[in-house]
Amino acid sequence: MVADKNLFLHDVAIVAILKNEGHYLKEWLDYHLLAGVDHFYLYDNESTDDYSEVVAPYVKAGLVTSKYFPGESMQFAAYDEAVRDYRFACRYMAFVDLDEFIYPKTNQTVAEVVDEILSGDEAASGVAINWQLFGSNKQKSADYSRGVLERFTRRAKSDWVVPIPNRDIPGGNAQVKTIANPRKVNFFTSAHFPIYFEGYHSVNERGGRVDNYCNEPVTAARLAINHYHVKSREEHRQKILKGRAGKKSTYLDDSWFKMYDRNEVFDEGILSYRIAREANFSFEDDKAKLARLKRALTRNLSACASGAKLPLETALTCRAASTYLNEQIYEEASLAAIFNSLDGMKLSEARLLLSDLPNLLALPYPIAADLGKVSIKIISYLMDFMRERELWRDYSDLDYLRRFLRTCVHIQKVI
Repeated sequence: MVADKNLFLHDVAIVAILKNEGHYLKEWLDYHLLAGVDHFYLYDNESTDDYSEVVAPYVKAGLVTSKYFPGESMQFAAYDEAVRDYRFACRYMAFVDLDEFIYPKTNQTVAEVVDEILSGDEAASGVAINWQLFGSNKQKSADYSRGVLERFTRRAKSDWVVPIPNRDIPGGNAQVKTIANPRKVNFFTSAHFPIYFEGYHSVNERGGRVDNYCNEPVTAARLAINHYHVKSREEHRQKILKGRAGKKSTYLDDSWFKMYDRNEVFDEGILSYRIAREANFSFEDDKAKLARLKRALTRNLSACASGAKLPLETALTCRAASTYLNEQIYEEASLAAIFNSLDGMKLSEARLLLSDLPNLLALPYPIAADLGKVSIKIISYLMDFMRERELWRDYSDLDYLRRFLRTCVHIQKVI
């Protein structure tokens, strides 16, 4: 069962790591706001351009959470942190770059089309969206007086696929980016595709299961990622110098420009989509958002108080939503709902509970300590599962967490 969508602070958020993208940031943010994205988690990987100035009004308006995130090869760390810290704040999270635009071809919002795609499969927890790679339009120099969407209107054929040198996966439009339910995501080992908790997977726009970061044959009739990979020759050279967020090495040399500079098909559909969305644009202000959260919390927790058992994902989401209202009654009721949801939970639910355990144990209520004690037993069951399957890394991590919790419980007894 999917958690009540009204319990989330944000319907769709984008997570992105970026460096020196000031020329492109405003257009990218404004477009995705029109497409129904209502928050952005931006990880600034040592930008030296005007990024701070461009993003400032969006931060002030509460639309962007910006964090300085220095270091090499930080993309997976940024994605993992966003999932860990904000998984209960966002109904969906999209993981894309600043040269990628999510394009619903049905004039719907991003959330509306994702809802339709995922509705037919309870285990489907993310949509793998194929690239549509755009070329340079034969432009050599950068013209920052116009936006990316206006300058680059020619792309590869929809089903264009090429081999990637020294790798056994297809490149071109076969590659995907993902919009996921972050409560089902475990971690990232690819910028394209998450590793889910047990029992969950991605699907393409037709509902077909996708188990890695390629989907072939390419499906892009309803939803695509317009990927402006090369832009002009001048901009591509700057991209080479900047390097990559996900890896230390770079393949973005001139041979890649020649391979990915595809201009066979004229396509300005995304411009028409933007115009259509401008005509129907509306936005939920903070006051309306908090009122919606309060109504949803009251509805879900009242049902629980009347004897109904909430799904664990819903109960954990209620706890997170209660922090925004800063009302004790909702926090305590949410903890009780979590405690009552533990019987018969699945392996993936146990993993989700443990991911939020530090936040739960920090709450100043007696039931939080009870959750800690129960969690020790849950961890022991999980460790048995990991040992039987020789998943020793997970086993070791769980053993460390169990020993830490036992110490916490011991300290509570002493106090």
